[in-house]
Amino acid sequence: MGSNNGRKASEIFQGQALLYRHMFAFVDSMCLKSIVELGIPNIIHKHGQPITLSELMSILQVPPAKVGHVQSLMRYLAHHGFFERLRIHEKDAYALTAASELLVKGTEPYLAPMVECMLDPTLSASFHQMKKWVYEEDLSVFDISLGSNLWDFLTKNPAYNEIFNEAMASDSQMSNLALRDCKLVFEGLESIVDVGGGTGTTAKIICEAFPNLKCIVFDRPQVVENLLENNNLTYVGGDMFKSIPKANAVLLKWILHDWTDKDCRKILENCKEAISNNSKRGKIIIIDIVINEKQDEHKVTELKLLLDVAMACVLNGKERNEEEWKKLFMEVGLQDYKISPLTGYLSLIEIYP
Repeated sequence: MGSNNGRKASEIFQGQALLYRHMFAFVDSMCLKSIVELGIPNIIHKHGQPITLSELMSILQVPPAKVGHVQSLMRYLAHHGFFERLRIHEKDAYALTAASELLVKGTEPYLAPMVECMLDPTLSASFHQMKKWVYEEDLSVFDISLGSNLWDFLTKNPAYNEIFNEAMASDSQMSNLALRDCKLVFEGLESIVDVGGGTGTTAKIICEAFPNLKCIVFDRPQVVENLLENNNLTYVGGDMFKSIPKANAVLLKWILHDWTDKDCRKILENCKEAISNNSKRGKIIIIDIVINEKQDEHKVTELKLLLDVAMACVLNGKERNEEEWKKLFMEVGLQDYKISPLTGYLSLIEIYP
């Protein structure tokens, strides 16, 4: 029998628990996906009060043999904060929490489309290629699994492209909560271009807050074609690696983490060009992750590092700490910047040429 390297039995058992926790972590994702597909958050919301397990089983028409299994699912998700577990008339009951309220259709923000997109087998199955990805210098797990990068895949598959756009739009709804407290960031601007702005969810939020601000949503032509414009919101199709429409400011929300440093430098150079020659001092506004292991709470750092791995696998991108952001800015002649907290894990970076 092999040596335990002098470790106590308690340490070995803790190691096993950690190993098994990650080994079965995919079940976490599938549990989350299942409650979205079953519509459980919607059922509880419509019920108007905590719902007993028996009432929930009746609405779902769960076969008697599966009631205990669904109870296990609800108990597990309640343990992790997706539901509040209560007792009503000596019966188990469940109420929504801040997390499950985000999955209620018809409310805003609504993140179920994000769950459905990220946990679609087309995307999630690609992570089985991580070993091969390590040895392939330029390929993402998507390249290996599907034979093309994410953006080419979306172009060739309109149905999945629609799912992806809905997911990004749902995530952008969170900006409504964050940006309403950031009015100083946009005050004084006459025009702004939202690069990679998708179907315009974030731009519409900005337009509502600043009716006199001209907003341009800039994305791939197939994303923005046939979208409805208004007096201060327009859509432009194009390639951010070639040029970006002129404006007082450029917004990059959750864009740069998709790309390598080389690609980011090119995007930032085009942003710099887009805001040059303005009568007012232009700026670049970045909404993205800033890794800060020394100051962030453990769970926040855990999420940021997890997303760093995800971006690396899917797009050969990365999440960055402040030093890495600063290096990028200086390499393209952008030396004046300010970082402010925005959401629980995203930061807002203002950069001036």
